[in-house]
Amino acid sequence: MASQESIAVRQYLKAYMASQPAGFDLEASRKGLEMLASLTPIARDIRVEQTSIEGIHAEWVIAPNTVEDRVFLYLHGGAYILGNCNTHRALAAKLSRSTSSRVLVPEYRLAPEHPFPAAIEDAVLCYRWLISSGYKPEQIIIGGDSAGGGLSLSTLLTLREENDALPGLAVLLSPWTDLEGTGESMETRAATDPWLTPEASRATPVLYIRDLDRRHPLVSPIYADLEGFPPLLVHVGNDEILLSDSARLVDRARSAGVEVTFKVWDDMWHVFQTFQIPEAQESIDEVGDFVVRHLGS
Repeated sequence: MASQESIAVRQYLKAYMASQPAGFDLEASRKGLEMLASLTPIARDIRVEQTSIEGIHAEWVIAPNTVEDRVFLYLHGGAYILGNCNTHRALAAKLSRSTSSRVLVPEYRLAPEHPFPAAIEDAVLCYRWLISSGYKPEQIIIGGDSAGGGLSLSTLLTLREENDALPGLAVLLSPWTDLEGTGESMETRAATDPWLTPEASRATPVLYIRDLDRRHPLVSPIYADLEGFPPLLVHVGNDEILLSDSARLVDRARSAGVEVTFKVWDDMWHVFQTFQIPEAQESIDEVGDFVVRHLGS
């Protein structure tokens, strides 16, 4: 049964979305995501350090219990057109504490100003920068939410094809893996999803990929060969239209011999981990358990 806190947040999200004007306004959407993120402060003991990676602005988000040689490269969500360090600082802080990892959040280039493959290029650059800085691949976690989850998979694909050593683990929260929007949950969960709509999810990819085939593996990783990938953790809400994006990805990964830890959260929506609700902390704690199980405490 959903917590009272999650019920209240769901109602807030539905009201917020209902209040938005018709049509799509990119700048308003960017500001709206920042406003929503501002409702979740970070704990006082979290350290935030600004950095730059070959011209890419980024933040280190560091909990006091972090292991010095472990890093989580976190790629934020936002449909490849929204999001930055501000919008994902609180989530990064919770992940830093649960995984005992220094979390690096880069502000990869966004579309439509910088379309495909700019985001992938930046993510690959940041990973290689971590390696050149002395981090061992097996001590690096890569992951993200929504588009950041899809971007994590595209980064892994690129690294594998270019013969780079892959990171030790991948963590995907409600990953967006099918930019064509063909999953059955696009219809079956449309009435229950308080945040996303099938119409918007199918319309916005053109800002990122323009006229590229939406089934290109680097665009929609459900069509990719995932052989050789590191262990994956995938968490998704049962009430979100992108549920099928996760379920089909998991099936494809397992068929390729990839170890997958998969959980569908009852009564939850897209990237519910960003909110201050008990279910969010439970999910974050399970991410920490996954990391400890594979990399140690």
